[in-house]
Amino acid sequence: MSDPIRLTSRLRGARPASALASALVLAAVCASASAQSPSHPALAPEQIRAFVERLVPAGAGRVEVQVGALDPRLQLAPCGRAEPYQLPSTRPWGRTLVGVRCLEGATWSVTLPVNVIVRGRALVAGEALAAGSSPSGASLRIEEAELSREPGTPVTDTAQLVGRSLIRPVAAGQVIRLEHLRITHTVAAGDPVRIQMVGQGFMIQADGQALAGAGDGQPIRVRTESGRILAGTLRGRTVEVRI
Repeated sequence: MSDPIRLTSRLRGARPASALASALVLAAVCASASAQSPSHPALAPEQIRAFVERLVPAGAGRVEVQVGALDPRLQLAPCGRAEPYQLPSTRPWGRTLVGVRCLEGATWSVTLPVNVIVRGRALVAGEALAAGSSPSGASLRIEEAELSREPGTPVTDTAQLVGRSLIRPVAAGQVIRLEHLRITHTVAAGDPVRIQMVGQGFMIQADGQALAGAGDGQPIRVRTESGRILAGTLRGRTVEVRI
């Protein structure tokens, strides 16, 4: 008769442990859920999304803003009105931070993580492109892409590629950005150039020598045959100097 009594005692002793385990699991789930969104009434996600969307340049594409969670260790005083603001040296694309400060009732200021996803049409490499190559229509295509995946300004028109070459390799399917490009030098230091000096109602032409490399439309310094140093703009192999 002693065995059934011991068995009943063990079962009864197990119930509190099981209940405690269930309570701990429930508490962990609740804590995890509460950390998924800003927990202070002044930190309205809708207000933060609207503010960040205004920071994205007009016409950049479709914008989606994901607002992260406030640090759960922070205990903020009640606030009647708060406003978001852009932190110095941050860009409104990709994973970034936005500041929120209280204007009425308290003096706290906090930062929230946000993920700004921008999608739009841009030039994409249709094949792997080597550094030093000049992208052309045959190796490019325009398609919908996530423009905020990398830093930099996406190229949206082939006219932006004229006279430029890549400073780094670009993988197939990657968005072409202005930061990937440099103006191709059409004149090197020491090359002979034609100097065209233009003033009010007159124009003088002379021969000269380039003092540095430059591409079409770039500023350049030249030396005339008499040794005078002039600064102008390169147009083909002619340097236009405004007097």
